[in-house]
Amino acid sequence: MRVSLIVTVRNEAASIDALLASLQGQTRPPDEIIITDGGSSDGTVGILLDYTQRGLPLRVIQAPGANISQGRNLAIAAATGDIIACTDAGVRLATAWLEELTRPFISGEATPVVNVPRRATRRKEADLRGESSSNSTAALAIRNLPDVVSGFFLPDPHNLFEIVMGATVLPQLDDIRPASFLPSSRSVAFTKTAWQRAGGYPEWLDYCEDLVFDLALRQAGCRFAFAPKAIAYFRPRSSLRAFFVQYYRYARGDGKADLWRKRHTIRYITYILAPLAFALGLRYNILLLVLITAAFAYCWRPYKRLWPHLSRYSPAERLYALLLVPVIRLTGDLAKMLGYPVGMWWRLRHKQR
Repeated sequence: MRVSLIVTVRNEAASIDALLASLQGQTRPPDEIIITDGGSSDGTVGILLDYTQRGLPLRVIQAPGANISQGRNLAIAAATGDIIACTDAGVRLATAWLEELTRPFISGEATPVVNVPRRATRRKEADLRGESSSNSTAALAIRNLPDVVSGFFLPDPHNLFEIVMGATVLPQLDDIRPASFLPSSRSVAFTKTAWQRAGGYPEWLDYCEDLVFDLALRQAGCRFAFAPKAIAYFRPRSSLRAFFVQYYRYARGDGKADLWRKRHTIRYITYILAPLAFALGLRYNILLLVLITAAFAYCWRPYKRLWPHLSRYSPAERLYALLLVPVIRLTGDLAKMLGYPVGMWWRLRHKQR
């Protein structure tokens, strides 16, 4: 089975070495690496070409102005593998990342976590009989192996702030419910046929494109499996400003794609009612106690993730870290509440298109 690894980059000269070095050390190296560059001006392409001289089977597609979805689709279309593995610039991969990510396609060792409706399964098999890109890809589906394998990701913090950021915004493995997990495209693999049936990554969307692609894969009847040992490490945002921009863009993408209406509505209602509840709490102590308890519960899971990492820090640093958690959560919520209506407005303006 041939495995193609695809990545998109733009001005990643400061971080691309970590990814490429981790690819060189894979226990199961990719058969080819295809990287789409969206118009770098910082020497990224030169670094990529240098790694081709070091033995990496790497091809670069230069597509100035391409967004992430366009870059991924270009790379996948050019790939010759039956299996497409996908990751992002700015990460480093565990040594066995690709081996763990592709194992279920070969052996079926990871139990599929999505039950495909019988009608969707029949449609999938009919599609494969008529439209398979290769005999080996068809064999995968006939043997009832997964179409998509979700890897996992963990933070790679460089300082205390980033440790707190990772604990606050990123899940741990025991937080994941495999049956409902939607993989990030920094750690995922899928058959090329599944990509075709899902219609590729949505090129009209600049953020949240991997989530919309996941949903399209599910709607197409694809079977998912979870490979928790396929770990991609990435560095959390190093400032509140960078974090705010990240979550603003994510929420704007939610609005453009019309995702998570209920979740965003609950957030707006909560923040609208919170000042009133606090004012009443100043008069009725029992309500104030309820508010304090709710605020602590809101931060409980980040605190639970964070606490084991604080043993080597001073009491003052621990206090700083604990106080930073609610600040990060509030910053993220504010970014989401500002970004979501911008995305919804964009969707309304582009509805006919």
